[in-house]
Amino acid sequence: MGQDVEIRKTATIGEILLIDTDRSFTGQDGHAIGPDLDGDGVPVLLARKLFDLDLGIDHMYVLQNTVSVRRPGGWNEAAAKAVTETTNSFLRFYAAELDAPEPADETNEEE
Repeated sequence: MGQDVEIRKTATIGEILLIDTDRSFTGQDGHAIGPDLDGDGVPVLLARKLFDLDLGIDHMYVLQNTVSVRRPGGWNEAAAKAVTETTNSFLRFYAAELDAPEPADETNEEE
């Protein structure tokens, strides 16, 4: 981990942006993800990054190497670019989160 995700191809179909990548984010089961879904698997961590872009994304479906992102009202070039760039760099950030040191325990043991 820690490498870029190659974006092989993107396509928009109405409100859906399809992103074909060179990496598998899931096993053989797909993951439907909404903005309020909790979890910590790779698809959910990617979804959080994309929802945090505040572009009005309301649903994602991740199946292996394909990410489908729904944005009511459709896609403009800037929004699609933000999503593809975030997806491209996702594993760099994901690896950094995994390598982050645990927060220090701030309890005072002298009491």
